[in-house]
Amino acid sequence: MTVSGIVAYPITPFAADGTVDHLALHRVLDRLVDGGCSAVAPLGSTGESAYLDLTEWTEVVASTVTHIGGRVPTVVGVSDLTTHGAAERARIAEGLGADVVMALPVSYWKLTATEVQRHFEAIAGAVSIPVMVYNNPATAGIDLAPEQLWELVRDVENITMVKESTGDIDRMHRLRELSGGTLPFFNGSNPLALKAFQAGAAGWCTAAPCLIPEQVRDFHAAVAAGDDALAEERFAQIRPLLEFIVARGLPTTVKAGLTLTGIAAGHPRRPLLPLDDAEAEELSRLLTAAGVG
Repeated sequence: MTVSGIVAYPITPFAADGTVDHLALHRVLDRLVDGGCSAVAPLGSTGESAYLDLTEWTEVVASTVTHIGGRVPTVVGVSDLTTHGAAERARIAEGLGADVVMALPVSYWKLTATEVQRHFEAIAGAVSIPVMVYNNPATAGIDLAPEQLWELVRDVENITMVKESTGDIDRMHRLRELSGGTLPFFNGSNPLALKAFQAGAAGWCTAAPCLIPEQVRDFHAAVAAGDDALAEERFAQIRPLLEFIVARGLPTTVKAGLTLTGIAAGHPRRPLLPLDDAEAEELSRLLTAAGVG
């Protein structure tokens, strides 16, 4: 299984009673696939995986994989505080038909390099499908240096990809250098998308296609065609929106944006709160500036 291009992150919609709204989820998934994404990655930070219990998490995996129906690959987030829990989620995801699993090293305590290594060895050993290592210290509190990321890919069978979300372009250049250009690494920092592709990223992991699928598709098409001027022009149009949704928090802003663009996705799960009126007005303005409507 190879993944590249735009890897789109759906939110997890909630109904008024707090349960997962599968019909809304399916509408979001169709928007992503019909909008031209290369893969769909449920249950990352955007999908509020940290706020779902295991039953809800499993429901979302099953609902997503079944509805996608092989139209594009699925990359399922399996992060958990414990190694046992992450490995169990990886097994569940594979059993439900996921194509790739992605894991963030989440821990209350700071982990040693050996503890991180053993954690990912257990996850990779629990499944036969590829594993993507996800580095996002802003949410996990654990930062994996490029050298450690490369060692995981080099030394652990079926860890084959890296998602780098620190927003540090030098780390991407270092990953390319360490691997001799052989490691598929993915950018997880929205404002860095253009520079990341220029640094050799295999793809962009982003929730932006939930709101602006055509604009993201057209930007990536310009990148793939090697048209730097057009890519810069298209990225400049969407960058203010990208910066806003990251700064205010992806589950909150993307759910608000979906409502503004015709898909009622509910509110984020507490303690996250919905946008206030001023923030919603600003989001609406940025969507219009990005070419929505």
